[in-house]
Amino acid sequence: MTLKIGVPSKGRLMEKTFDWFGARGVTMARTGSDREYAGAVDGVAGVELVLLSAGEIPRDLAAGRIHLGVTGSDLVRDKLADWQAQVAEIAPLGFGHADLIIAVPTAWIDVDTVDDLDAAAAAFRARHGHRLRIATKYHRLVREFLTAQGVADYQLVDSQGATEGTVKNLTAEAIADITSSGETLRANHLKILSDGLIHASQATLFAARAADWTSDTRATLNTLCAQLGVTASL
Repeated sequence: MTLKIGVPSKGRLMEKTFDWFGARGVTMARTGSDREYAGAVDGVAGVELVLLSAGEIPRDLAAGRIHLGVTGSDLVRDKLADWQAQVAEIAPLGFGHADLIIAVPTAWIDVDTVDDLDAAAAAFRARHGHRLRIATKYHRLVREFLTAQGVADYQLVDSQGATEGTVKNLTAEAIADITSSGETLRANHLKILSDGLIHASQATLFAARAADWTSDTRATLNTLCAQLGVTASL
């Protein structure tokens, strides 16, 4: 039985993942055309490459369809309830950095912290009769963060497109989204709350606790981890 490792199927995340493994003596390559999600692994026997979208990898890990997976730490935490019971974090890979943050309009000069947002949300509800809307794709992480901060007078609205544009389009009053440079936020006249960092994400190698860990796949995992210079505790 082969050990299956899920890797992002395209873009910089795929390239950076291939580079990270390649620098440690494990060569990954996409095979066939760009429309074929097939790949090959050299350097460690018994490893099968599975190319998936970054968003699919957390679910496939949780279901045990793959043994290992590379994806953003934000996606694992948001898509998997009680994520540590479902996956083990093996190693952060040092790329794909992005911060999940809360941002509000720059015109809100009196709102700089989460406490300020809480006060503004209460005032908004009193004035308008409904809760302040925060647009996001990361419902679980944002809700957990705001609950921990004691913020209650808000509602999360799902953002299907560009989250930064929801305030301008009047479908939300604030946003919670991933950012790397902040340029898009500034272009849309938004500012990050000074204590509004929800999660500092990066590409991370995870192991699935529910995968079929036979003596063969465990042996392959140990060989792979030794080659990569990391340890796995399941």
